[in-house]
Parts: sequence; structure tokens; C-alpha cells
Amino acid sequence: MRWMYEVLMFDGGVYRVNELYELVEDIGGFIIQKTQIQVMITVTMAIPSEDRGAIEAKARELGGKLVEVPLAGTEIVVVGPTLGRHHMPHPICDIAEHLRRYGAITVVMGLARGKGRQTAQISADEKAFIEEFDAAVFVLGNFADCIVKDKIRLFEKIEIPVAVVCGPEIPSLPFCEALVTGVGRKVERMRRAEEIAKLEETARAVQKIIQQKRKEIEEDPLFVHPAEVKQRIETLDYVKESLRPAPIVLHLDGLRVKVPYDKAREDICNLDVFDRKLCDIATITPSRLGGSTLIKIMTKSQVETRTTLSLN
Repeated sequence: MRWMYEVLMFDGGVYRVNELYELVEDIGGFIIQKTQIQVMITVTMAIPSEDRGAIEAKARELGGKLVEVPLAGTEIVVVGPTLGRHHMPHPICDIAEHLRRYGAITVVMGLARGKGRQTAQISADEKAFIEEFDAAVFVLGNFADCIVKDKIRLFEKIEIPVAVVCGPEIPSLPFCEALVTGVGRKVERMRRAEEIAKLEETARAVQKIIQQKRKEIEEDPLFVHPAEVKQRIETLDYVKESLRPAPIVLHLDGLRVKVPYDKAREDICNLDVFDRKLCDIATITPSRLGGSTLIKIMTKSQVETRTTLSLN
């Protein structure tokens, strides 16, 4: 069973690209996503780190290039107090789009009752929904007093890594792992050089907290890599027939499968993963993202503990 996977993106033509797929399969890797536009294609793949040289050689042979995608295999939510114009839809969308360039799947979310200062609040459902993701980026406003005294309540109890993006030059904020300042309210897209630099700064901040979460997972590794589970779920007929974009989304510690829980639970539970049922090594629950199922893979130690208890 292999653990150290590296996620890369091939950017090239479709001619002979099947040779790349065969090589990835031969070395024990996985294709995560393919996006074809006419005769060009991008292929995101997870490969064993020690075989990167073989993939690089094949990419050169096919006339393509390999791109680092440090956020591939993650799903990140970008949250605003609301999605109204008052609360900067443009920076929120620009940040979400920029994170996608580094391989992340992003979702934009506005809170139902996030407007105002003392009235801003986050519901238990919204908090639980945000915690389904690998990390959250909260995009706040222009007023330091409002952010420091009131808006911190929105993310103080969030139990996933949080990055905050705001306008005023605040030295630090509690309850968040990263802070990016200088991105205030805007009425147009972020296109200027200094604005692109801020988007890059935000992407670096998110990469840093994701890297920290990966290190924490490595200390108590998952029983199986999410990409290996994805390969088995892809064999289910209704997943193959799904027309939703990215029907299976990788997380650092699991997957989101965009098929209804009631329909898929039994089949997903019975999938064979190294001679065990998937539900014996993972928790499978309905997702708050409509019509989806959430899978959280247990760590090796959790599976061993469960096995020991079942034998006693």
C-alpha cells in the first residue's frame, strides 16, 4: 500500500495522451481530473513521489509540460458576510478563481444573516457546512473596528483552518491561521498588478495552512489515500452517468461524492478496499451540499483500534 503521492497537472495535446494514462496506471498512480478543450487537455494526476521522473520524461516526449498544483486534492470554501454588492462579490469571486489556478476546487458562500455589525451571525447549519471543507477563506470588509470587535464571531468556532482577507492593515486576528490585508471593498474585478499580487499573497497563505494540515495528517496517516477510494467509486454506474461538474471531489481526508446519500450509501459502503468494506474504514454521511455524500477516511490507528475492539 503506497502513501506518498504527489499531485501534478499535465498541460498538453490529446495526441498520444493515452500513453500518459497507461504510465500513471503502471506506476500505481491515479487520474484525478481531465479537462479537454478541442485538441488541448489538462490532466490532474496523483503519482507516487518516487516515480515523478518517469512522468516528467513522458510529458516531455508528448510535447506537454507539468505544472505544480499545490492545492490539488482540496476543496476550499470562500465565505463573505453576504453575496450582496455591499460585501464585495468581486474580491470573493476573484479569490475563488485564483485558488482554482493552484488546483483547488472552490465554493463561494454568502451567510444568510452576516450583514451589519452587532447583528452579524452564523448559524449552526452554516458552520457545519463550512466544516465539510478542507479550509475556509473569510473575506471581510473595510472597517477595522467592525472586524476586530464583531466579525471575528463569524469564524471563532470554526473547526477547520481559516484564512481571513480584509482591507485594513490589522496586525493580527484571533481564531484564524492566516491573515491577508489590503483587499478592501471593490466595485470591479481585480486586474491591476498590485491586486494580482494580493491574490498571490492569499493563495500563498492558503497553501501554507493546507501544507500544515497535510503534515498533521502524515503524523497519523489515513488508512487509504482518497485517490484510491475515488478510483473504486468511479466504477458505480450512477457516478459514471452523473452530469454534475466534478462528481467526485477529493479532500485531504476523504471525498465528496455528488450523488444522493440515500441512493448511494449501501453501494459505497460495500466497496472493497484492501479486503475491507469502505464503511469499515470510513464514515459515510449525508453532505449539506445538496444531493451529495461525504466520506471521511479513518486513520490507520483508528482502524486498528476498531479492529481490536471487534475481536474482543
